[in-house]
Amino acid sequence: MDMKRRNLLKIAGMSAIAGVAAPSALNLLMKGNVQASSSAGHSDSPSDAHGEMPAEKPTGVRLGLAIDVKKFAENKGLAEKCVAACHQIHNVPDFGNPKDEIKWLWIEKFENLFPDHSHYKKNEELHQLPFLAVCNHCDDPPCVRACPTKATFKAANGAVIMDFHRCIGCRFCMAACPYGARSFNWRSPREKDANGKLKFIKDLNEKFPTRMRGVVEKCNFCAERLAENLPPKCVEIAASAQAMYFGDMNDPHSEISKVLKTKFTIQRKPALGTLPSVFYII
Repeated sequence: MDMKRRNLLKIAGMSAIAGVAAPSALNLLMKGNVQASSSAGHSDSPSDAHGEMPAEKPTGVRLGLAIDVKKFAENKGLAEKCVAACHQIHNVPDFGNPKDEIKWLWIEKFENLFPDHSHYKKNEELHQLPFLAVCNHCDDPPCVRACPTKATFKAANGAVIMDFHRCIGCRFCMAACPYGARSFNWRSPREKDANGKLKFIKDLNEKFPTRMRGVVEKCNFCAERLAENLPPKCVEIAASAQAMYFGDMNDPHSEISKVLKTKFTIQRKPALGTLPSVFYII
């Protein structure tokens, strides 16, 4: 372990013990006083306080996801299939209780995902629909700025992904994420039973790494599949119902660009200015 990593662990440990010190350390990181990696992405546009897209012409690739909520409602069980497929290929552990739950893709109620939208005289039908929740892969991701080890970083295609080996478990990224899209392994996903089988991963995908206790994890837009020119697993599952659209939002000829131009969509907490890459067609 080199001195730099040892110092970071020391800072994170002291913050966790002191409790009150953690917010101060996080604020320090969020203000950019510690080098962050958000500039590694394709866009260095400043955030807009109202959540609007930058005025300048976008360059490079920016991957985005559009979720057609009504299509999922019309196809009962489709959302659950997407969640199951995502968690299986990524070895997401199932600890069997909500307290330790690890989530990459999950189902939420409208009021939980969009608390900033008015619920006055709410549309009862809309509030009964299943909404898939996932990391928003923000164009200006606060989690990237908060990570002291650059375990979380922004790829050239705009996806916010993680290097699990760099994660020191400080959970600054979880505090910084306004969408609750990250989970912490309080227990070891690698724990085995008396027969030597993994207790919390029923169908192991040997092509994807398992994590260890003390590591944060989240959706990675299926970076490993994108490297093989495959779509994210959830998009593949939803393709038959045309319930998801995925692609380069900076390409005006891509399917997702055409969908976003023609259909009404909403995003989670747009006023924060993080510029989410996930849209909901309602």
